Amino acid sequence: MLHHLGDVNTTPEPSAPGSRAGEPASPLAPGTHSITVRSGPAPVEQRYHVAGSGPVCVVHSGGPGIGWEYLRMPLLERRLTMVYLEPVGTGASGRLPDPRGYHLATYTDFLHAVVEHLALPRVVVLGHSHGGFVAQRYALDHGDRVAALVLYDTSPVTGEAFWSDAVSNIGAFARRHGAEHPETAAYADGLTARLEELGDEGATQVLRLIAPAYFFDYWGREAEFGPARSTLRMYAEPSRGEGPAFDVRDELHTVMAPTLVLVGDADFICGPRWARMIEEAVPEARLVVLEETGHLGHVECPERFAEAVTRFLAPDGGRA
Repeated sequence: MLHHLGDVNTTPEPSAPGSRAGEPASPLAPGTHSITVRSGPAPVEQRYHVAGSGPVCVVHSGGPGIGWEYLRMPLLERRLTMVYLEPVGTGASGRLPDPRGYHLATYTDFLHAVVEHLALPRVVVLGHSHGGFVAQRYALDHGDRVAALVLYDTSPVTGEAFWSDAVSNIGAFARRHGAEHPETAAYADGLTARLEELGDEGATQVLRLIAPAYFFDYWGREAEFGPARSTLRMYAEPSRGEGPAFDVRDELHTVMAPTLVLVGDADFICGPRWARMIEEAVPEARLVVLEETGHLGHVECPERFAEAVTRFLAPDGGRA
């Protein structure tokens, strides 16, 4: 376990304005921030990025190991103060002393360290894909700090059935598009590649290779999505993590926070099958399925995505 509170130190960042010389910036000032979290015997830097205004929403990206930048949500930044974590092991955040330590409890503890640093009684927590695993675990362990939960293209369980389903779906994707895009024949191998053996550059190449499978219609809108694909980053070290299999199905009935389960109908990896499991288990859950959308609804249909989130977070819960 990580040590919080007295062992969390703030480090002012030059890009986080709003402070006088020699004083730490406000934890919610726009820009980049850094805190230091003690992980075992060594301090580890945790960066996060603040943009927008309004109620605070803390965002955890997917992977594990994907750079946080793909998850920027400009439309939500118009309504919410978005606090994007740069997960440990990625980007400019620190690396764990033991590379086997990248497991769910670690990410949950680093998320809690940021929430504690923000010094707010409760926040909205949004988790995408693997970040949704973290968000579910956080709501189970620290439910008193969660004002609302947005579980975006995620699942309450992984394991053999989950991965078999994903491999089958990506294989079907390759068969549909293989005649025009023969490189899709390598997608299934890319999905199951041992990233720790490839290093950061190799892992990034794999992510960029299979990226079209994460969209409903990548090639129909390649001019729009291609530049974002070329900037995706994957960090190999988090794939070395060791920990128990993820399965919170028997616990989710204890989540009391209002919960939005948001999923693309064409998401090959965390599709409606898994989203419905969450909806059925969480007492205050609402399911929204984005039609003709893959794993990246905030990119493919940003207006519909933002409307679903903002309606859910409205004072009347979008019932008006």
